[in-house]
Amino acid sequence: MSESKAMILGCAGTELSAEEDAFFRREKPWGFILFARNVADTPQVLRLVSDLRASVGRPDAPVFVDQEGGRVQRLRPPLAPDYPSAGALGAIHAADREAGLRAAWLMSRLHAFDLARHGIDADCLPVLDVPVDGADDVIGKRAYAKDPAVVAAMGRAAADGLLAGGVLPVMKHVPGHGRARCDSHKALPIVDASLEVLRAFDFAPFAALSDLPMAMTAHIVYRQIDPDNPATTSARVIGDIIRGEIGFDGLLMSDDVSMKALSGDFSQKARAILAAGCDVVLHCNGVMDEMGAVAAATPELAGRALERARRTLDLRARTANEDEKRVRAEFDDLARSVA
Repeated sequence: MSESKAMILGCAGTELSAEEDAFFRREKPWGFILFARNVADTPQVLRLVSDLRASVGRPDAPVFVDQEGGRVQRLRPPLAPDYPSAGALGAIHAADREAGLRAAWLMSRLHAFDLARHGIDADCLPVLDVPVDGADDVIGKRAYAKDPAVVAAMGRAAADGLLAGGVLPVMKHVPGHGRARCDSHKALPIVDASLEVLRAFDFAPFAALSDLPMAMTAHIVYRQIDPDNPATTSARVIGDIIRGEIGFDGLLMSDDVSMKALSGDFSQKARAILAAGCDVVLHCNGVMDEMGAVAAATPELAGRALERARRTLDLRARTANEDEKRVRAEFDDLARSVA
């Protein structure tokens, strides 16, 4: 794995083009990410995942997806059921704490069943953002609750459910996207909250789950920490807050480098992300010119980043062998309580 470059890339469609295959063979990204555009049916997804891994010569190359439930779910029926949002699970928790935690674990365990059937072994979940009144709806019901303690507890249950099924969790969006008043896909959010408030609310779930193997950054400026750079490209936020105060020593990936919140061309953005302290650059849309620019600016995984990557992949062994039908029936019963 030492020859892998410090990047996770997507592809354009449901199968690899000859150009994409040659590019991945040459540039050797550490991992890949799938979106709805890459998904048609189960045999096709299995072929695509196999071809992606073959292109880098690593059958253990991680393949990521955003499979949260609610509006952010890349595998849909008939490949996987439509699942409720985190907010709906939070409603179960509000009525019955233990039932809510159990529902979060069960839904993630079901995600793991669904993803494993398609060769996918990493899910960009749990969402640990704590939304506030007046924030943009980009998080909204993707969050479990507005109470950081509830978010942390539900996020822990969700991460444990994934790990029980051999799927790696990625907590997001560190150190917190819940105060953003615009969508970072479209513009750069600026948060003015004091460091004391951020510590008490936004950072708290990430600190509680700092032992998780992977995290994804927020493309947000926290004015009281670094007024000039979003977290993804801020050495101060990554070094002092994410690695320091929050205490996260897992693999840190950027959010999508093609989002409008970041400035500069793609080579500049990739360099800035890595210079700030991210371990891996994430590029999602499969646009070849953009991927080429990212690859040109991205070195091989080495040092601490390589250690973290290796440590992460060692966690993919399934820890439990639950009966899927029983898990699904139990979850459906709980989900109906708030339907």
